[in-house]
Order: sequence, then C-alpha cells, then structure tokens
Amino acid sequence: MADTLNLVVPTELSGSRVDKALAVLLKISRNEARLLFERGVLVDGSVVRPRDQVEEGSVIETPRPSGQPILKPEPVEFGVVIESSAYLVVDKPAGVVVHPGSGRTLGTLAAGLLHRYPDLEGVGMPGRWGLVHRLDRDTSGVLLIARTQGAYESLTADLKARRISRVYLALVNGTFPIPTGTIEAPIGRDPARPTRRAVVESGKRAATHYEVMKSYEDHDTTLLKVRLETGRTHQIRVHLSAIDHPIIGDRTYGKGPTSVGSPRTFLHASEIEFVDPGSGEPVSATAPLPQDLEAVLDNLDPEDRSSGRGHLPLTR
Repeated sequence: MADTLNLVVPTELSGSRVDKALAVLLKISRNEARLLFERGVLVDGSVVRPRDQVEEGSVIETPRPSGQPILKPEPVEFGVVIESSAYLVVDKPAGVVVHPGSGRTLGTLAAGLLHRYPDLEGVGMPGRWGLVHRLDRDTSGVLLIARTQGAYESLTADLKARRISRVYLALVNGTFPIPTGTIEAPIGRDPARPTRRAVVESGKRAATHYEVMKSYEDHDTTLLKVRLETGRTHQIRVHLSAIDHPIIGDRTYGKGPTSVGSPRTFLHASEIEFVDPGSGEPVSATAPLPQDLEAVLDNLDPEDRSSGRGHLPLTR
C-alpha cells in the first residue's frame, strides 16, 4: 500500500530499539517515530512496542510518516553505464533532481529508476530507493545505485569509509601556479544564508583534491580534475569558491557573469571506482563529458575540436 513502508534492518542497527531504528531509517525524530506505533508497527509480521529490539534482516512494516514523500514510478531519461544484478552505474543528465525533496516531487531520477527497475523498491531509504549517493541538479555524470539491500549496506559502508573514489571535471575561474593541491576546510550551513553551504569553523571536515588538466590562459580559466575525499553537500563548489576559483556557470557560489559562458555549472562526475559488493573485484565506470560542456571547451580552444583529441583525460 502507498501509505505503508517495509524497511529492512541493516547490520549497523541490529540490536537497536524499534523506535530508534525507525528514526534512523526514516530520518525523523524519536518522538515522530513513537507516534507511528499508534497507527501500528510490525516487525516480521508481529506487533511490537517502541522499546523492543530488532535484528539484522528483520522487516519493519510501518505507516508512512506525515510529510514523507511517496515515490511514484515515472519515465525519466538517464543513461546506463553498467548494469548488474547487485548494482547500477547510471549517467545522470544535468537538470534532473536526484530524489524528491524541498518541494520537488515529480521528474526525479529516483522516480525514473523505479520506473525502469521496479525491484529497487525497498532497497535503502524511502523516497530514494537504491541511491548510494547523490549529485546536484545541475551536475551531470556517474551515479551509483544498489539493487539489493545487501549491496546497499556494503556500498554505503564503503562510501562512509572513503573506499569509493569519485572524480569530477570542473572548469573554474583563474589559473593555478601549482598543478596539484588539496583544499581542506570544514563545511557547514552558511549562517547568513541557510540554504547555502560555506566554509565555517563549526562545519564538518571536508577535503578536496585537484589536478590541473588544462589552462586556458587567454581566458583566465582552468580545467581541473577533482577527487572527493569526503562528500559534503556542495563540497566542490564551496571549496573552489573559497580559494577564489569558483566554477564557471555556478550561479550560487560563482562571481557572477564572466567572459567565459556556460549553460550551467561546469561540473561533471566523470569517473567512479568501487568494489563489486558480490565478487569483491574492483569496478571503474566513466561518463563522457556532455555536449553542452564540450561546446564550452571547444569555444575556449577550437584547435582541440579540430584535432579530435577530446577533453576527458581521466588516466591517473
């Protein structure tokens, strides 16, 4: 039923109280979780109390909290890079929101995934079934999806332990005298503008590594390869802006109009590396730079276009 959710208890919540497990899995407060018991909460088909414990693999059947988004399958366009029985790597188009939230309920990637892969329902978090991580709306590129609860737990644990490598391409203002570097500065909510993030002393640790791929000195612009060590909201955009090299086309953290035009934030998730949760073998997946961003680079250096060299120097 649409007003009922079935949640599988992950390893890290084994032995927890049911109300705590619900609060964590649904991302609600403990008080909100306890209110659900008035409407009936079952664990493996049996009625339970908030203080009862749950074990790994148990299924909690719970009413949907008020305000919890209902994810309905919709046909949404996206590319598939790798398809296996345990996971997917998809190529998210720019302009597509990854999951419902902040007033956006229709046309999300999560809805498109559920439409094409109905088996995702029940894997991971409600409203964002299967999603291991996310990308901003204007960011294109590779995104990792789990197709089973076991794969979800394995991949999210690897992400938390920083065993998943994510590489991006970013075109930024300015040039760099040193070809490689690391930006390490805590990120939290911007106290002046709560919808934004900023480098703040009270924020969470964040580290971003970058490498210069090409300098367009005539345009005071540089193409960077960026690798995330941590994964804070808007991390790459905030860090590059903080060192006075904001991403071209970024209307939130950028400098405003520049001599280099881009139809959107020039940020593309070009590569992801992870361990196959079933076989234990390393997996690498890439997504080519979309045409709208290729056109920006072609305008900066027409010789690249005529030579056919392309703009995806991903080899480490």
